[in-house]
Amino acid sequence: MTPRLDFTSEAFFRDPPKAIAALRASGPVVATRFPLVGDVWITTTHDATAQVLKDSTVFTLRKEDGDVAGLRWWMPRYVRTIANNMLTMDEPDHTRLRSIVDEAFRRRAIVAMEPRIRAIADGLADELFAHGTPADLVQSYARILPLAVISELLGLPPADRPRFIAWANAMSSLTNVVSFFRLLFAFRKMRAYLQQQLQIARMQGGEGLIAELIQVEREGGQITPDEMVSMVFLLLAAGSETTTHLISGSVYELLRNPGLRDWLEQDWSRAGLAVEEFLRFVSPVQFSKPRYVRRDVEVEGVRLKKGDRAMVMLAAANMDPAMHDRPETLDLERKPNRHVSFGTGIHFCLGHQLARIEAACALEALFVRWPKLGLAVDSPEIHWRRRPGLRAIAKLPVAADARGTDAAAVRTKVDRSLARAD
Repeated sequence: MTPRLDFTSEAFFRDPPKAIAALRASGPVVATRFPLVGDVWITTTHDATAQVLKDSTVFTLRKEDGDVAGLRWWMPRYVRTIANNMLTMDEPDHTRLRSIVDEAFRRRAIVAMEPRIRAIADGLADELFAHGTPADLVQSYARILPLAVISELLGLPPADRPRFIAWANAMSSLTNVVSFFRLLFAFRKMRAYLQQQLQIARMQGGEGLIAELIQVEREGGQITPDEMVSMVFLLLAAGSETTTHLISGSVYELLRNPGLRDWLEQDWSRAGLAVEEFLRFVSPVQFSKPRYVRRDVEVEGVRLKKGDRAMVMLAAANMDPAMHDRPETLDLERKPNRHVSFGTGIHFCLGHQLARIEAACALEALFVRWPKLGLAVDSPEIHWRRRPGLRAIAKLPVAADARGTDAAAVRTKVDRSLARAD
């Protein structure tokens, strides 16, 4: 019998390996209910996950009428515009749009951006406690860094970043139907803003990936105006949201594992190796988008019928003992590390290189600048957003001089500093 698992519960996000092991015991593919999606099959093993992600002829992101899986008839047109992006497309439309953005990315060498990304991270680390201590590392650092990088890469005005942050917070707060309707308002504003920025680039040119996309469009790239809006939305949202939670989740694990932190701080050339393990262990993106089953098919011995819906559980694939030794253990020296946090198949994450660089730069800049950084609260006081499919720490209070001290001592020190300021 499949266990009833709340995929948005504190218990699930606090200890995913335990919940995933219980789920996997029911089989490699299990039937359950998922928030906002409903009845769905989910994969619990690496092989089942790989089969679903790689076989886009059987597991489709579109209904038979061509509509995006997961969209409802009552959703406004602007939501459909944003959702109609290459991440929700099957072939041949996926390749058509992917080739356009691949060409634009080739013109903007991502690896060459590393010094600039490190400079942004250094600046944010310097300012972490500018407004006092403790600081919320999520909002003051992990959220701002990827948004600053992707907005600069796209060529969006720095002055507009506060509105990006507000939109990102709205997306992170998606937990139920009520918050979804609040998110609709943010989507509408985002679409209007991106339409405006694209039109400015068409008329005036500019720097950044948006200008490169406009150039590809002019050179005969087959893309509609609505598809251009949805593509830039995807780059802005996907290029920041998941990296935010990769950074905050990685920092949290280092702050509560002093031995791992010491190992990393001894040689920052190890950061790339550590980031791969954080990608596996933290698994910010827990699930894929829902897919429709086009014909009866067997997945790891489990029979799925035409018309069923399936979602791959990336976090479960990353915790599969058949693929990883001691998967429940955070091992920064893990080799090989065959995680699927960026997916696999035709939808392998376009921004994987950028996310890796951002995470490595974020960790080094933070801990070099604040070598005594520590949690300002006890671990049980850290909570995760009840966002289905995304493992996102809600707040991560940190103090500059808290390493090796308990939260009560940190709070006493903060209270005394505030009293002196008064």
